[in-house]
Amino acid sequence: MLKIDVHAHYLPRDWPDLAAKYGDNRFPVIHHGKDGRHRIYKDGKFFRELWPNTWDPDERIAEYARFGVQVQVISTVPVMFSYWAKPHHALELHAALNEHMADTLRAHPRHYAGIGTVPLQSPRLAIQELERCIEQLGLQGVQIGSHVGDWNLDAPELFDFFQAASDLGAAILIHPWDMMGADSMPKYWLPWLVGMPAEQSRAACCLVFGGVLERLPELKVCLAHGGGSFPYTIGRIEHGFRMRPDLVATDNFRNPRDYLKRLYFDSWVADERALRYLLDVAGAERVMLGTDYPFPLGEQTPGAGIDALGLGAAEQARIYHGTALEWLGLPASRFA
Repeated sequence: MLKIDVHAHYLPRDWPDLAAKYGDNRFPVIHHGKDGRHRIYKDGKFFRELWPNTWDPDERIAEYARFGVQVQVISTVPVMFSYWAKPHHALELHAALNEHMADTLRAHPRHYAGIGTVPLQSPRLAIQELERCIEQLGLQGVQIGSHVGDWNLDAPELFDFFQAASDLGAAILIHPWDMMGADSMPKYWLPWLVGMPAEQSRAACCLVFGGVLERLPELKVCLAHGGGSFPYTIGRIEHGFRMRPDLVATDNFRNPRDYLKRLYFDSWVADERALRYLLDVAGAERVMLGTDYPFPLGEQTPGAGIDALGLGAAEQARIYHGTALEWLGLPASRFA
């Protein structure tokens, strides 16, 4: 069975050192140590360790083959968004990442699809780079963060970007980043364990209550990490919508529960009972395999959560490739 992982992070081995070029150590930089270790530094501090499978396309293909997964939809690591930077500086980084990704797709067309990145702090430049990603580089869409500085995703400044994505048929992957509360809960990895799910609900609620999805019914949005806490707290969200429409339903009068059938979700929720619930409320036609590869917080055996549910062949096929092909706007023959 064709299996497509829609949530697989990818970086070049090296990228432009904008921290040195612009004298701003907030830009992430990569150090390859003599000890064979590869580390990202940001703000002058260690941020994350990487391994060669982050950038080696052949090693990735071989690793996935062990699990019967043929295709990866690659996207950058959210630390690279750099939405705080001057727009043209961020564009310089994003363009380099997108071109590297396009090179990988051209070299391995049967094993990769690509979701680029854009400098959303400048919607004009973001639209320009989105068009280049789709029309020139052959990517299938772009990944964006759960918010952009002080803008939530319902910000009027961002609507033209979403309109352009809808017009182009571009797939949008929303990934949590710059997690809320990070400064107030630094211990126990809480920004990743608590902040990440909350960020996804923040993004979903803003797209729903802000009327973005209502105004753009063809917009194809996937929420990484199974939608974070949004699907699992939809009862509370719906209750607030019903009981306090004066506060919640100010910009969109449609029930938020309806949008569970409009959004897409990846399958990586780390609990087979949570995945079963997600399938119950959203349907297999809105859920697709996603792993957060190659990081430790991701699914270590791609598809293990799906396999554990004992689903029928038709439902498995939908989750393993049917939903992804629809979201990406690609035929299955692309990977034959």
